[in-house]
Parts: sequence; C-alpha cells; structure tokens
Amino acid sequence: MTPSPYDLLIVGGGINGCAIAREASLLGLSVLLVERDDLAAHTSSASTKLIHGGLRYLEYYEFKLVAEALRERERLVKAAPHIIHPMRFVLPQTNAVRPWWMVRLGLYLYDFLGGKMTLARSRGLRKTDTAYLAPLKGAATGFVYSDAFVDDARLTVLNAIDAAANGADVRVGTAVESARREYGLWQAALSDGSTVSARAMVNAAGPWVHQMLGKLGVNAASGVRLVKGSHIVVPKLFEGTHSYILQQPDRRIVFAIPYQGEFTEIGTTDIPVDAPEDAKIDDAEIAYLCDAVNLHFSKQITPADVTSTWSGVRPLYDDGASEAKAVTRDYVLELDTNGPPLLSIFGGKITTARHLAEEAMEKLAMPMGFTAHPVSRARVFPGGAIADFDTFLASVRATWPFLGDARAERMAHAYGAMLAELLADVTSADELGPDLGGGLTEVEARWLHDREWARTPDDVLKRRSKLGLHLSDAAQARFAEHWDRLFSAAVQQGAL
Repeated sequence: MTPSPYDLLIVGGGINGCAIAREASLLGLSVLLVERDDLAAHTSSASTKLIHGGLRYLEYYEFKLVAEALRERERLVKAAPHIIHPMRFVLPQTNAVRPWWMVRLGLYLYDFLGGKMTLARSRGLRKTDTAYLAPLKGAATGFVYSDAFVDDARLTVLNAIDAAANGADVRVGTAVESARREYGLWQAALSDGSTVSARAMVNAAGPWVHQMLGKLGVNAASGVRLVKGSHIVVPKLFEGTHSYILQQPDRRIVFAIPYQGEFTEIGTTDIPVDAPEDAKIDDAEIAYLCDAVNLHFSKQITPADVTSTWSGVRPLYDDGASEAKAVTRDYVLELDTNGPPLLSIFGGKITTARHLAEEAMEKLAMPMGFTAHPVSRARVFPGGAIADFDTFLASVRATWPFLGDARAERMAHAYGAMLAELLADVTSADELGPDLGGGLTEVEARWLHDREWARTPDDVLKRRSKLGLHLSDAAQARFAEHWDRLFSAAVQQGAL
C-alpha cells in the first residue's frame, strides 16, 4: 500500500526549518522534517546566543527588521523563560567611533521601536554603576540597555519537540538524495533508503540552500552571501550577569557575554567565505577578538587564554552590500510554483525564526489550499509554562533534593516544566543511574536520545547540554564510551 503523501517536506533542521515544522504542524498539516546531521548542527548552534532587535542594524536603516525582532524578543522571553532570559548590556563610549549623541539617539529609537515591553529601557551609565564600570578601562561614560540571552541549540530542539508533539515526523541523520516533481507531488529519495512524497517542499538548508536548489534542478532569483561569524571563549573576565557591547575601530561591534558560569563568550566576526564548510576560526579572527577585549577591559587576554571556539556560516540574503558587516540580516522567502510548491529560505536569524515561519505558512497557503492564521504568537515552548524561573528552580530543588544545587539549576534551565516528565519515576539519586560525566546521568541521556534526537556524544556535550565546555578530553572520551554502550544495541538494529 502506497503511503499517503505528506503535506510538507522540510529540508533542514536548523532554527528556520524547525520553526516552520512547528508552525505547520500546529496548523494541522502533516509534516516531515529531514536533517542530514543533527538539529542545530551548524549555524543555529553557532550564533552569539542573543534574542535581540539588532541595535547595530539601525545604522543601516533596517527599521522594519529591528521593530519585528523587538516584538519577537518580547514574545520569546515569555514563551521560553527556562532558556531565554533578559540581560543588561553595557555600551562604553571610551574609544568609541560613534559620537555620544548618535548612540543616545539610536537607543531612544531602539526603545521606541520595541513598543510596550517588559525589559528595562536604556539609560546612561552612572558613577554608581560600580559592577558595570569595574572591568573597564577609561572614563565612566556610556549607556546601558536590554536584550536577552538564549540557548540557541535548545531553542531549535524545542521547536522540533513541539512540532513532533503535534504530529510532525522529525528525522535526523537523513538527507534528501534526490527529488523531482511528478504527478502533482514532490517525490524524494532519502538517504535512509525510503522514498516519500509531499504536496510541497521547504528548502531550509541554510548555507546549503543553493546546493539543494541545484539538486532539485530549480533556479532561484535570490542570492545568498556566506558570512562566517566566529566566537572565542575565555575564563570569565568579569563578575555579574550583565554583558558588554564593544565598539571597534573598524565600526564593528563585539559582544562579551557571561557564559556557562565559568566563562566569557566573545564575538563575533564577519568574514566572507566561499563554502559552508569554511566554518572554522582562524588565527586572525582570534587575534581580532582578543584585541577587541584588550581595547576596553583592564584584564588583558591573549590567544593562549582561549579555551574553546565556535564558528558558523550565516546564509545572508545577498542585497548587494559591499561589506559583510553591512549585508542585511533580514530574510527573503522565494516561492516557486512551477509545479508542486517549493519555498526556499534566504537569510533569517534566531530571533525572527518564529515570525519567518508564520510568513512561510502565508506564502504556502494559497498554492496548497489551506487557511493560514497565527498559531504560535502566544504559545509557550515545551517546558516554558513557568511563571517565574527563580520560584520554579526553588521548587525543583525542593522536589528532587538529590539532584544537588548545580545539577538542579542546569536541568531546570534545560528542560523547564518538562523536568517533571523526565524525572517522573525517579525518587532517589540511585534511580538516576550512573553519572556519565558532568552530572549527566543515564536517565537524562535516555531522554536526550529518545525525546530530543541526540545520536552522538557531540549532540549532547556540544549542543544540548554544553557540558563539553566543562569536561576534560579524557572525561569526554569516557562519556562517549558510556553513550556508545547505552545505545549500541539501537545502532545495531538500525534504529538510529
């Protein structure tokens, strides 16, 4: 018996693909999402990890994008308080390349475009802001404003979890080998040996969007600029939960952000590249980011202080800008209706992915014959049904005291209200199973494998938990041995 066609085949398990899968499944469409590697394996786990309007985009007159992103920031902070939290940013004017009045005007505009918002508005730095001023060189001048921090890989996974809960079929480690339009449907051969059909296809392949178009034999009017953004991680440079946005002599900005308790994340660069596979930091980028810190902070760093790095290639819509830093961060959705619809995604960013998904459904509604309407604007993400995170954390520690304070906080952030399901049958430390490394036990590993599509140690240590930052090479190797032992039977049976 021939299986029924899916309504939508989505290629790409980054933030855009997973957000579209969520939106489509909530509208009642049958969805298959395929990702050749892991969810958020590439660009979507290599961001600066901010939910923000993009203050610097005002310099390029991207007012519509900034306003949209600020509205989304407000929604996302409420929808996922376990993985997204407001953050204050200090913008020093020492060594600034923009005059004081220009920055002040930009921040007023930033607040205005944000409309009614719960995050604190901008203000000037005060001499009483000792925690903000202490790490900095130079005079006490500058500004403070708000944006938010996000665990980018987990936000991508939460989109997929919500999509699956509403009927979507999510397959990792599965690529589209070929696809053609035939008998009014897309017929696609997948790398797992199966052949599927769909009424429409979404090309959300990120930096590989044009390669996928080539595989499909479709030409696109839109172009893509591949721009590498790299980050370094160093032992923490300052105390506190605030961050810094540092103006550079080349008019770029670099963020310094508290990361995983023990570290400071510093980034990003903007380097044009030729291929998605060029997502590797180079020595010049490391030196540039170290210099950015040293220009503003009393505590100096060198490349020897770097404990880890990440790089991602952003598939920016090619608007013809001469410099990578000036290329628009807005997105373009290109619809090809020369047969069954094909929607290709050019550009986009973590903050605007939900809105992009809403627009994608509007684009597909007419050719596919369904009614699109907003379904996720006020919807919380899995685990996000939390009124106040601090209160929730206190209840987690009281309910499962055997977790210990550090592990309780990590798991409360990672899973939010889903923690009750993850630990439903656990009443003691022994029932968590053995510690596989960094406090991640067998019970949690099985959840990550069974419920979050984790298939390799890197899926867990680099993306879903970030515990790899805290583990030695030897400890990571031991974790890999435990993981392989736990799930080798499933591998042998072809379940993975």
